[in-house]
Amino acid sequence: MSVNALLRCTIRLHRKHVATYLVHQRTLSGAEAVNALRPFYLAVHPDFFGQYPRERDVNENSLKRLNGYLENLQKPGSHSVQPMKLTFYVRDTKDSSDEQPDPLTSGFRSVSFTLHTNDVLSTVMNVLTSCSLPVDHMKALKASTEISKSPPEAQLPFYRKIKWDKSYYTFTGFRDHEQELQQARRVEPTLRWQRNWGVAHRCCQLQSLVRLSQQNPEALIHLQGHTIVFADQSGMNASGHVMLGTMDVHHQWTKLLEQLPSYRSLHHQTDWLKERISLLLGGTQVVHMERLGPVQPITEHYSTLRTFHQSLMSQRLHLHPRSLQDLTMLLENDRSKPSLHEMGHFIIPTNCDPPKLQAFLQNYAPEARQRIQRKKQLQAEEEAVVKLCLQSLSLRSLTKEPSVSSSQMILCCKRLVEQHSPLMQGLLICVSHFYSVMQDGDLYLPWDWKS
Repeated sequence: MSVNALLRCTIRLHRKHVATYLVHQRTLSGAEAVNALRPFYLAVHPDFFGQYPRERDVNENSLKRLNGYLENLQKPGSHSVQPMKLTFYVRDTKDSSDEQPDPLTSGFRSVSFTLHTNDVLSTVMNVLTSCSLPVDHMKALKASTEISKSPPEAQLPFYRKIKWDKSYYTFTGFRDHEQELQQARRVEPTLRWQRNWGVAHRCCQLQSLVRLSQQNPEALIHLQGHTIVFADQSGMNASGHVMLGTMDVHHQWTKLLEQLPSYRSLHHQTDWLKERISLLLGGTQVVHMERLGPVQPITEHYSTLRTFHQSLMSQRLHLHPRSLQDLTMLLENDRSKPSLHEMGHFIIPTNCDPPKLQAFLQNYAPEARQRIQRKKQLQAEEEAVVKLCLQSLSLRSLTKEPSVSSSQMILCCKRLVEQHSPLMQGLLICVSHFYSVMQDGDLYLPWDWKS
């Protein structure tokens, strides 16, 4: 049996189990409870109480107990739970002006209440009303609950009208059924190559993976849903892709596949840290671009994020939660001061002083947005000129290396169109920084090629 056939069989079985799980879980309304409690999470989230450790600890402990209460209500056969008294420090999130204040400048209040409800919907209503938070959005939830209580033959297929941010599922521990369903629908893993190896080399690696599937089919079960990258070393990179070293033997691949559950857990923790960092930095997203540097292992990426998060938590920042949500940043351990890349993303040292970081982000945010807009314009122009080049020169393919910028690619393509050499018809051209002819016939040209 080939590797693809084996993976398809495994994934079909997994899809069947997930579909069965979703049918039984539909009436529990766990995800709907998380969605309905969105105003509550924004008002009591511990990350907003970084300068108030006592209040932060109280909220964190109470949230854990509340989540446990909700989970008990969702367990099959559970009809009642013990009353539970909870205390929260609730931020004042109301503001009539268009420009909202910093996280804690409006103060917070202490709220205590006792849960004695026996269903999820009543519990959510109790929490919201006890904290004097809006409940208008509960109408849609009530309608959904009525559908879930109808006879099985009258129920609608699983459907979530609103797609909420995955941070709520990460924080509360509830399972994101929509994400599980999407993962189950994947037919097979995606295959990629770290380098532009030739066809013969790629076939060799694929044959090696097929032999592994025949010798140890159980090991490949862990690959479901992952992107496989044939690389220089085995492991998991910062993007969560599984790297199979081309120089490694089957024993090393098998050992890696057995460790994938642990790597997967570490990747989830990196996502959690990115979400927390984004909350603290006005919505700025931490990204990692493999094409801009050497491959970074997931362990190193996690360590970088953890160090940076701890640094942010040590001092109070005054950034509006959504003021920088359209911006991105890269973290680098060997950089001494922050900078703004020409493509619009920030490059931030891991050990950057939080107050200085805040000032830098606020000062350069307008320029970053202008550069991002310029990048989008360049990308659109690049796409158009590449299409023109393919058609006018009758090229078989026209690609570029990641290190070639959009502006360099545009200039190169315009010159190729002006040259209009009939000798280029049917060629496979890759724009790079050097001249070369690969074993498979690919022609590498520097972007500033000479006539």
